[in-house]
Amino acid sequence: MSNVDRAAPDMMLASTPRPYGGGGQTERASSAFHPPDGGMAAAVGYRSAKYTPTEWRTCNRAVLRQAAADAAAAETVVRLSRGACQRSEAEARGGQAAGARRLGARLQEVHVLRSELRAHVERLAAQTDLLLLLKSRLEKALDATEIPYGVAADNLACRERRLGAELVRDAVEDELLKEMDLIRNIQALLQRTIDQVVCQIKLNREAKMTLELDWSDKWQAYSIDDQCGRYSNMSGNTQHHPSSATMQDQVSEPTSWLKFSQDNLSRAAQEEQTTMNLRVLVERLLQDTTEDLRFQCAAVDQAFNQHCADLAEAKTLLELQLTQILEHIGAQERNIVALQQAILDKDAPQRVAQSRLYMRSHRPNVELCRDEPQLSLVEEVGQLDAMLASLQQQLAEARGSLAHLEESRTALEKDIACKTHSLLIDKDKCMPHRRRYPTVVTLSGY
Repeated sequence: MSNVDRAAPDMMLASTPRPYGGGGQTERASSAFHPPDGGMAAAVGYRSAKYTPTEWRTCNRAVLRQAAADAAAAETVVRLSRGACQRSEAEARGGQAAGARRLGARLQEVHVLRSELRAHVERLAAQTDLLLLLKSRLEKALDATEIPYGVAADNLACRERRLGAELVRDAVEDELLKEMDLIRNIQALLQRTIDQVVCQIKLNREAKMTLELDWSDKWQAYSIDDQCGRYSNMSGNTQHHPSSATMQDQVSEPTSWLKFSQDNLSRAAQEEQTTMNLRVLVERLLQDTTEDLRFQCAAVDQAFNQHCADLAEAKTLLELQLTQILEHIGAQERNIVALQQAILDKDAPQRVAQSRLYMRSHRPNVELCRDEPQLSLVEEVGQLDAMLASLQQQLAEARGSLAHLEESRTALEKDIACKTHSLLIDKDKCMPHRRRYPTVVTLSGY
């Protein structure tokens, strides 16, 4: 076989399209060469489409040029790819470092806000605990007011059992009524204050819960960002999440994120300030109510002491007067006895004188003379009658005076008994009962 015959199949193989990159250029290079359509070779019976040596060399040169062009293009692609790889590596590392820095800055912001939230939560919890202690004190103080109220009511009920003229609306009763009104007003004030404290405790707990939820969210976000910051190219727990870069709906902005926490902190600070003001108010209230109750208690005790002193003085005067009345009664009784004896003593002389006159009235005739003895006897009888009348009158006056003295004695004894009963009520019942009055410590709620 000739060289042309051997080269023909090779050229045909060279003109076959390549199955990989760069084949297009070979096709373009091969298509530029068109084999002959026949001619003499076809006439003598040989194969058509054989190439001439010139065409063979042209084809070789085309293949070489195409290979050189492909090599140069490949070097350019390699050079550009290497630059692209280096740039992408630098940009990836820079982006990753920038992301880490931003995560660190974000962690610092979250940590600062989380620390503030935690501090406010602790302060709110402390203020709430103090309010709970004050609430307990208010409740104890309110319960403690029941004792003085019961004491005042019992004092008034006991004093209703006074007798006679002693059942009077005196200074003690006025002070007791003032004490009961004061206790009722204080009880109403303490109850309103307890309701206010309970409402503030509820507000504190709501603010604390809001802060705790915010703190919990930030703690979780801090943990997530901290874990994100720890990711590196060597981490084995990373994986592809193609949809993670999609912007989520209903996300907050940095301004709204910061404003949300600042609003929570502002509300917590406001509740803390309100709680402190309320605590000062409650402390002053407990102090003022305690002082008012103890002052009124002292006023009632002073009124009781003064009234008992007045009663004792009046009772002493009555007893002295009763002693004098009893002495007068004794003297009057002795006077009555003396008058009765004097009247009895005049009975015999009267009988003698009247008997003499009666006997002399039986003198006969002229012997019935109004002589000196007759006149003396008549005068004697008259004197005796006058004396008896005078003694009878004196006896009647003495008996009347004795009756008045007895009435006075009865009135004095009754009045003394009333005052003794009043002293028993005020001094032996009411005043000892008032020793149950709560102390300042108890009224302050401790």
